Amino acid sequence: MTHPAFPLSPVVVQSLGWALLHFVWQGASVAAALSVLMVCCRKASTRYALGVGALVLLVAAPLITFLLLLPRPGPHSTGPDAPLGAASVAWVRATVARAPAAPAALERQLQSDGLLWLVELWFAGVALFSLRATGGLLLIERLKHRGVRPVSSEVRERCQALQRRLGIDRAVRFCETRLVAAPAVIGLIRPVVLLPVTALTGLSEQQLEAVIAHELAHIRRLDAFVNLFQVAAETLLFYHPAVWWVSRRIRAERENCCDDEAIRACGNAVEYARALTLIEERRGEPVLAMGINNAPLAARVLRLLGLQEIKGGLRAAGFASGLLCLASALVAGNAFWGVAKVSFGSPAPTRQPSVVQRVHGVVARAALNKQIMRANAEAAVSPGQASGKETDSGRQKAGEESSSGTGQGAKKGYIEQMRAAGLKDFTVDQIIGLKIQGVTPEYVHQMHALGLSLDAEELIAMKVQGVTPEYAGAMRDLKFHPDAETLVGMRVQGVTPEYVRGMRAAGLKANEEEIVGMKVQGVTPEYVSAMRGLGIQPDADTLVGMHVQGVTPEYIKDMRAVGLKLSADQLVAMRVQGVTPEYVKALQAAGLKNLDSDDYVAAKVQGITPEFVDKARQHGFANLTLEKLIQLKNAGVL
Repeated sequence: MTHPAFPLSPVVVQSLGWALLHFVWQGASVAAALSVLMVCCRKASTRYALGVGALVLLVAAPLITFLLLLPRPGPHSTGPDAPLGAASVAWVRATVARAPAAPAALERQLQSDGLLWLVELWFAGVALFSLRATGGLLLIERLKHRGVRPVSSEVRERCQALQRRLGIDRAVRFCETRLVAAPAVIGLIRPVVLLPVTALTGLSEQQLEAVIAHELAHIRRLDAFVNLFQVAAETLLFYHPAVWWVSRRIRAERENCCDDEAIRACGNAVEYARALTLIEERRGEPVLAMGINNAPLAARVLRLLGLQEIKGGLRAAGFASGLLCLASALVAGNAFWGVAKVSFGSPAPTRQPSVVQRVHGVVARAALNKQIMRANAEAAVSPGQASGKETDSGRQKAGEESSSGTGQGAKKGYIEQMRAAGLKDFTVDQIIGLKIQGVTPEYVHQMHALGLSLDAEELIAMKVQGVTPEYAGAMRDLKFHPDAETLVGMRVQGVTPEYVRGMRAAGLKANEEEIVGMKVQGVTPEYVSAMRGLGIQPDADTLVGMHVQGVTPEYIKDMRAVGLKLSADQLVAMRVQGVTPEYVKALQAAGLKNLDSDDYVAAKVQGITPEFVDKARQHGFANLTLEKLIQLKNAGVL
């Protein structure tokens, strides 16, 4: 079970792969149980608590399964995980010699290869969804610091009065902005309530108080922390629909809970329902921000007005369906658990995992058979028992030493050679893995000469990934001092000495982690040179962000051609929101001139198009500012 980009222990990979597969039925069981319980409960706070508890179970289930599947040898075990002493040498040789005769080795290898690809796909998915979460955090920081200003003193006093009424002692900022279409709360430690200009101008005082009370209820309930946990769960368990369903239910019930608190604080459900319908339902806010429109609007309005009833027949059908799904998932889980137990070997309680099972993932089948045959041939000659004949002495390596007084060569065993090379501590599994992967004493000597103090696992990982002494030496010559893990990462991602020299020639000095990050995202020396030729001097992180978001030299030149000289951050923000040079030209031609980058972003977010500007003029509105156009757009009067 090897792959050029995956140096994890085979036992860990196998346990993790089975844990991910088990979560298929575990997640279905939890979701089915939650659906049954939610049918029985009508109070929003109770349903919310059940949803959060279900999400905690969903996160805990694969972790507990992974820990249960990890093999645990006894403290006095003499099996594969026991430290390797002189008495174990014969046992290792005998085990290697028996390996080709294992009847299920090929079948288990095929199974392990499948688990490896499953784990790799899972890691790739986690990385992809992590970008989603990171993008949300970056957008939140932008919303917090750009295009916002404190609300008027009158609105602030009203907000603080509501804050005292709800018993919130934390410091809360109240700001107005044009970059969001609906009220929202952002920030964990220092929360900020963002109020769009349209809400401040288009709602009555009573409606505005209800909307603000809803956002303050989020802060009082510490919903931001639960929301962050939801994002983490969605990132780690992205592949299971149950996680997304449970998370959607939590968000819907959270909004219902805050609606209830807003009504208790303001006392008028009808006015609050009108406020909801007046706020245009937009979903442009990042997932880490909690807005008043983060749940289906129609369902919430019906619930507030007491018009949403679940008929008894539908409730019974939902209850029965949930029970049926729960029973099916448990039956499937029982069968699945049996398959997983078989994959780890015989179910006998006193079983010790075989060596082939424990290391079958270190190599592919062809390499395993080839190396085992070579190990069998070498095992025929043990230390001190070499023949007196000199037929093969000309082909022996540096492991030969003379017999006392006879002049006959006695070849050192592989274990003795590795110990002489400076590798002292290793287990049976590790020495077999080292041998199979072709880690030679010379390889160990050369790595130690470069100042790398490596253990057996690190040597195996570096050999598997093709980290040669020449590669490590070239990186040292470039003034890098990476450890084994960093060297493997650089080699896996294709970071070559030429790539590093090209980056430095382009004027960028980056450390090992930054170099790997840029290589992963496809940042080339040519891209860096082009940016610096345009007068932009970004650091490594900014370069990665620009390249990921598609900020090309051509994009920058086109923006400058329409009169915009932008910083790296402004370029990324405009590219993220889809502000193109053509869009800027069109707005300028429509009469909206002297706008900065934030104005163009706000116009794009709010849907201000040249056609909308022309329509406003056709209705007799002339010389409109961007702010007035946004108000017209959100009011829907055109």
